[in-house]
Amino acid sequence: MIMAFAIDEINKNSNLLHNVTLGYSLYDNCATLIIGFSGALSLASGREEQFLLHENCSGSPPVLGIVGDSYSTFTIATSNVLGLFKLPIVSFPSSIFGIFPSFFRTIPSDSFQVRAMIQILKYFGWTWAGLLVSDDDYGLHVAQSFQSDLAQSGGGCLAYLEVLPWNSEPSELKRIVNLIKTSTARVVMVLFRWNCYQNVTGLQWIASEAWTAAAALQTPRLMPYLGGTLGIAIRRGEIPGLREFMLQIHPDQHDDDTYGNLVKQFWEHTFHCHHAPPPSGWIEAGGALCTGQEDLQKAETDFLDLSNLRSEYNIYKAVYALAYALENMLQCEPVCHLPYFLLLILLQLVHYLQKVNFTTSFGDEVSFDENGDVLPIYDITNWQWLPDGGIKVQHCDGYLTTLYILILVSQQPPRSVCSESCPPGTRRARKKGEPECCFDCIPCSEGKINSTECISCPEDFWSSPQRDLCVPKKTEFLSYHEPLGICLTATSLLGTFICAVVLAIFIHHRSTPMVRANNSELSFLLLVSLKLCFLCSLLFIGHPRLWTCQLRHAAFGISFVLCVSCILVKTMVVLAVFKASKPGGGASLKWFGAVQQRGTVLVLTSVQAAICTAWLVSASPVPHKNTQYQNDKIVYECVVGSTIGFAVLLGYIGLLALLSFLLAFLARNLPDNFNEAKFITFSMLIFCAVWVAFVPAYVNSPGKYADAVEVFAILASSFGLLLALFGPKCYIILFKPERNTKKAIMGRGTTTS
Repeated sequence: MIMAFAIDEINKNSNLLHNVTLGYSLYDNCATLIIGFSGALSLASGREEQFLLHENCSGSPPVLGIVGDSYSTFTIATSNVLGLFKLPIVSFPSSIFGIFPSFFRTIPSDSFQVRAMIQILKYFGWTWAGLLVSDDDYGLHVAQSFQSDLAQSGGGCLAYLEVLPWNSEPSELKRIVNLIKTSTARVVMVLFRWNCYQNVTGLQWIASEAWTAAAALQTPRLMPYLGGTLGIAIRRGEIPGLREFMLQIHPDQHDDDTYGNLVKQFWEHTFHCHHAPPPSGWIEAGGALCTGQEDLQKAETDFLDLSNLRSEYNIYKAVYALAYALENMLQCEPVCHLPYFLLLILLQLVHYLQKVNFTTSFGDEVSFDENGDVLPIYDITNWQWLPDGGIKVQHCDGYLTTLYILILVSQQPPRSVCSESCPPGTRRARKKGEPECCFDCIPCSEGKINSTECISCPEDFWSSPQRDLCVPKKTEFLSYHEPLGICLTATSLLGTFICAVVLAIFIHHRSTPMVRANNSELSFLLLVSLKLCFLCSLLFIGHPRLWTCQLRHAAFGISFVLCVSCILVKTMVVLAVFKASKPGGGASLKWFGAVQQRGTVLVLTSVQAAICTAWLVSASPVPHKNTQYQNDKIVYECVVGSTIGFAVLLGYIGLLALLSFLLAFLARNLPDNFNEAKFITFSMLIFCAVWVAFVPAYVNSPGKYADAVEVFAILASSFGLLLALFGPKCYIILFKPERNTKKAIMGRGTTTS
């Protein structure tokens, strides 16, 4: 009826659309997507002759635009398709987010409604709230926008976000209601179409426009649960002359079209009668026939209550927006004599809708932005329960989302949880019979809290499972007291002990040929470096400190370079001795004397020491509290400072190890008296395999496990070198002394048993 009134008013207005008559068709979508979608398509894609006017401006009139649909999900489907036809859609109730082709609306977008609700939260200082949404496009889009906008505004945080299913699954609803009852958040924002109050009391509800407009919820029976609700409401408007138009409605004035059938249905419903011919048994049951003499002014119906026009007011503005756009277009385009009248209208009308700007008789300015959205204006409502059992819904009209709230009719509920006036972990508790300013500070865990705000815990604290106080975060690092740390420590000490035992064996048998062969000094130095490799792994265990972070990688890098340098020099000596055993090759040994061997090891180790020094000076490793892995846990770790420095350190070790492996591999087939090259080859193969596997494992290990991986690599490679290089020698020294002779070592084809 609002649309019919607007069309009739426009046609009677001599200053608007002169010599142009507007008409309309009504389609009932029956709350079903396919029906509404089919109706829209039939408007846009009828027979060709139905839409093209002849040169004398005769013929069936074209469809200029659609006002609707009544559901956001339906509007998305319809506007996406009709946008291909450039057919404008002006929606009056669809507030869902999104930009669609040729889509306009006279209701503000949900993005503005979200901002309005966040401003209400900020105005009252409510920083701890729950959010309920419906399981559809409307609810899910709003939830996504609300979370992002709330985070950007810094106005608080959500205790929970629940999606209510449309099928009203009892178990799911029971779970959600129990969550609402047990949560410490006492402010609940409702962004769905229907209510599921379930006897939940003591809450401050903040309702979206879809919920606020539900008259079925504004009943005395529900006021104990919903009283005091603050609601975002569609802008209320007044339409002069509408009541008089409504009173003129009569079923005899309309044909049997959709509009006429609706009028007849309304008439029968209002006066409890039926038009002839009545259905079978209607008269016998005492039913009356509609005579047309019924007086609409004396009827008891909400139909004539025009004090709360909201969606109806948006319909009124939508019709006028199309009319003014057409008026502006006709003033600029001489269209009647053009053969492609409809094509020009559809292409141009969207353009003029984007530029439309008019003021309603109620004083509201109507214009659209680049997204087709109207100026966002809301009313703020407050549901109050009167002493006589009645309900009063107070309005704060004309709230613009671009402004802050200046006045609201609701009183601010008291705040409680953990006030700044109380120490951390405590909250206010007002003394009985005393003014509100008199309170005690009691632990937050005592009693159930009427929480309407949340506070951010300090950096090293996290909220308790009940979210009523801040508790220290769990700390994580590779500790000496946990099983993993104990195992690695024991393994490191075991390796150190074995090195000490082997060193003692070599010192005790230092005069034997097995120890003296191939420079015993290098063997002693190699054992010392292996002992340092085992010990340096202990620096990776325990609470990271500045000195341990700086020392761990330096000690690791220098110890391993010292070890690999000794192996490299021993390999080079093996090759030199073999070459010297051939005729004319004796001169090569002068370059591999004891002094040269010590000097080579010193130079190679000094390079690594220089790398470590440059790394520590330029970008030293430091301890770091990492909270990125888990919000409720602090991971203490050492950041390497310079990834390049760490990579160069590892790369230098790898270069020496690879060179040692290649030289030993070349010498593996030398006669048995030079067979130490075989053990070096095997030891370097183990070493390289361990550290090649270390890199991906280290990168993909979080927190303390990265340190554990590095310690494991150190211990595994150290044990590999120790067992491969010194195991066979210790076996001969301790269990095969007959083979520990110069003759056995220098001879060829030594027998074994």
